[in-house]
Amino acid sequence: MSTGSGDPSATPNVVRVVHATHPDRDTFFHAEAVSRKFLKANQKYVGVECTQCRMRLDKPLKCAKCKSVWYCSKECQKKNWSKHKPTCHEDERSSGLLKLVQMIITNPVILGYLKLGVIFACGLLDDPQIGFDTPFMARVEIAIEPSDILDFAGLYFNDRTTGEKLQGMVQLNAITTWNHSMQTPLTPKRLSMWHEARARLNAEGFAKDPVGLIEFFGCSPADTGNSITAEFHIPAIMLAVARIRKPFEYISAITGTLIEQPLSAVACLERVNLHIRADKENQLRLRSEMTEQDKEAIRAAGRNEDALSSHILKEKMGRERLYAELV
Repeated sequence: MSTGSGDPSATPNVVRVVHATHPDRDTFFHAEAVSRKFLKANQKYVGVECTQCRMRLDKPLKCAKCKSVWYCSKECQKKNWSKHKPTCHEDERSSGLLKLVQMIITNPVILGYLKLGVIFACGLLDDPQIGFDTPFMARVEIAIEPSDILDFAGLYFNDRTTGEKLQGMVQLNAITTWNHSMQTPLTPKRLSMWHEARARLNAEGFAKDPVGLIEFFGCSPADTGNSITAEFHIPAIMLAVARIRKPFEYISAITGTLIEQPLSAVACLERVNLHIRADKENQLRLRSEMTEQDKEAIRAAGRNEDALSSHILKEKMGRERLYAELV
């Protein structure tokens, strides 16, 4: 592909991208992936609450602009507007983050890797009080990338031949954390959410399992992302798996050699991202046509813009092997 500077008289740069796929990738994916039937049957168990009164909603009214908050009535929406207005930003995707987050939370394979990653990111192995006496919160940035790595390269290098309609897929770009040692406290609503979750799980027999919060957010190049927050229960068995630190294993598509990757938060994210990328038939229901916001976030990273989403994407590209030839 060729990329230009915008000057029609300039000689375009030529970027050659070589990408290899392991011949058994489909076999590996189907051996691990949950079925579409399972996901559809369990999606209904991931619900939302009214942002104002916290009533659980069967038919929520969503904010038409950001699609990331829900209400039981127009009255609650009006009461909440003064609080919501500063963080309400346009989202081009008709359903916002909700359907994508529902599919992530419903998927036990993806959720398992994510819980392992949060254990390391939030230091749950280092401080036995976190998740019990004090809350923690993991912030997971969701992005939509082209399902074809060549289309990603086209956007990143601003190749004008890249198609307007691109099939996209969910990628988890980063886990950032909040914990009790930080000076900025949790909002009263989030703190209340954590206390209620901790008390309920204690009563249900999970007093030995850490509980925190997880926030999924999608960033635009202008750093005006929308988010969804939920309680996050980590079974004690996941802590045991994390303590063993058994490395992930990969087989190189080029050399056929076995590669071991130490278990860490970023390794868990890469595992999730490769799993989603291998889903060619959208079995996991995590593919979606890319919006202009999605595309511009990648172009902005290619231009080295000083925005949060650009920094996060560049960091992801620096650590995941798929992007090695692009960095």
